[in-house]
Amino acid sequence: MKFEIQGKHFIADGEPIQIISGAVHYFRNFPDTWDDIFEKMVALGCNAVETYCAWNMHEKKIGEYDFSGMLDIAAFLKKAQAHGLMAIVRPGPYICAEWEFGGLPWWLQTLPNMEIRCGNAVYMEHFTRYLRRVFDEVRPLLCTNGGNVIMMQVENEYGYYGDDKKYLASLVKIYRENGIDVPLFTSDGTSKTDLLDGTTDGCFSTLNFGSRVAENFKSHDELFPDSPKMCMEMWNGWFDAWGDEKHHATSAEDYAKVVDDMLKKGSLNMYMFIGGTNFGFTSGANHYEKYAPDVTSYDYDALLSECGDVTEKYLAVREVIAKHTNKTLPPVPKNREKAAYGKVFAAASADLFENLGNLSAPIFTEVPKCMEDYGAGYGYIVYRTELNRDYENAKISFESIGDRAQVYVNNDFKGVVYVNDPPYEAVFSAKKGDKLSVVCENMGRTNFGPKMMRKKGIAGRCLINGKVHFGWEAYALPMDNLHKLAFRSGAAGGAKTFYQFNFTVQGEPRDTFLCADNFKKGFAVLNGFNLGRYWEIGPQKTLYVPKNVLKTGENELILFEAEGVKGEPTVEFLDKAILG
Repeated sequence: MKFEIQGKHFIADGEPIQIISGAVHYFRNFPDTWDDIFEKMVALGCNAVETYCAWNMHEKKIGEYDFSGMLDIAAFLKKAQAHGLMAIVRPGPYICAEWEFGGLPWWLQTLPNMEIRCGNAVYMEHFTRYLRRVFDEVRPLLCTNGGNVIMMQVENEYGYYGDDKKYLASLVKIYRENGIDVPLFTSDGTSKTDLLDGTTDGCFSTLNFGSRVAENFKSHDELFPDSPKMCMEMWNGWFDAWGDEKHHATSAEDYAKVVDDMLKKGSLNMYMFIGGTNFGFTSGANHYEKYAPDVTSYDYDALLSECGDVTEKYLAVREVIAKHTNKTLPPVPKNREKAAYGKVFAAASADLFENLGNLSAPIFTEVPKCMEDYGAGYGYIVYRTELNRDYENAKISFESIGDRAQVYVNNDFKGVVYVNDPPYEAVFSAKKGDKLSVVCENMGRTNFGPKMMRKKGIAGRCLINGKVHFGWEAYALPMDNLHKLAFRSGAAGGAKTFYQFNFTVQGEPRDTFLCADNFKKGFAVLNGFNLGRYWEIGPQKTLYVPKNVLKTGENELILFEAEGVKGEPTVEFLDKAILG
């Protein structure tokens, strides 16, 4: 297919075309769901799919790349093409997407003289290498090479962030020098300043918004009167942060009206078609006056639910698209089956402090350093020191904490320190020789705005009664090696405890939802796969469990509970989600 831009129009094989696309992030959805998603996308009336690429998933370690399983973007694009869908690819290197560090790899923070999202030489060296590797996956699938990729994005919402126009121009050059010969675009906010800072020569400009089409295109119409009109992110919901009063939801009728208005104006990409899930420790955070970490679910109140179910919003939008395209659409596929596997009691438990040596090796430093300085990106870190003398009602304080920490003397809990609750201090009493421990959790790096480079763990001096305390061991805990835990029979414990559950699945597994209401805060690992975080403050109350994480027969679930159990150490598998 030949795809090009002529004036105000997209042209495919010589004919004007209106793009009707939906956002699907391959790295948030298991590959065995992709066919179902694409079938529902075609039944909606879409002719294209859009996806970001997550640099921090593809290059977890410098120079080591992974494009397998959920990260196989080439397989994702080929499958979309088999369903007759064009594709729009947005490789970043920054993507936002409410994703950890906006898709940037954490190890960028360890490199000297680093400044992200600009012409910084160190940053450009690393993202150029990454982009070339992504291009190797995508280039054969460009429409100019017989594939379905019709256009690609340069950077993402840069007008919200900075104004380095030389940086944007260098990105365009990198794309072109590496054989990316399809149209390039930028996507930005709707104000004139966003567009002036975020656009660049060689890319056509698109907008991101969720309502008021005519109003939001006012500046774009003024600046780019002879350009195609496309909303690259027509937001149909919103994301949730821990502690929100309720799950964000928007009216199906209102969104269908916005789609109708946009189709009268031009082309659109609905964000999200399906949101999917922030499995593991991949959810990001916003950080303005307060730090607001995102929940595990990325349901987004999208057209398909987190687990791929058709929604009222989907059906309302389908009617609008059918009207505009004047086509008879395929029937809507059925939703995937769900199962309720019931309650499961914890069979064994393991204390974190007793297992530090199994999970990590101590690193000695005179004063605590941030997580990144110990070569740790995700999960938790424990700082331990032996006290030199007795203390009575002493105050331990931190210059900076990221993000949430529990303070212990030996096994006795002394308080929580949270980035949102200054002053960052706790009070304790202890004897000479006691162990003082600080258990820090990385709850997600900021994905948007000027605080993205804020580091995790203890970043700055740790003081006891106003004096610098020296002599610490640090245990980095990525929590990806839980098979090394030494469990004890029974569910003794409370905070800082791993709980082991064993249960049996009869027959072929089905999607299900894990409810851990009797626990307070932690994460869940099922058969070695990290389902994500839970927290009693909600709004999310269940974790999505895709069927292929389960096994026919015996299954093992491990919960790490950081702050304590509210009742019996039981969990329950339900056949529906509770998102608040």
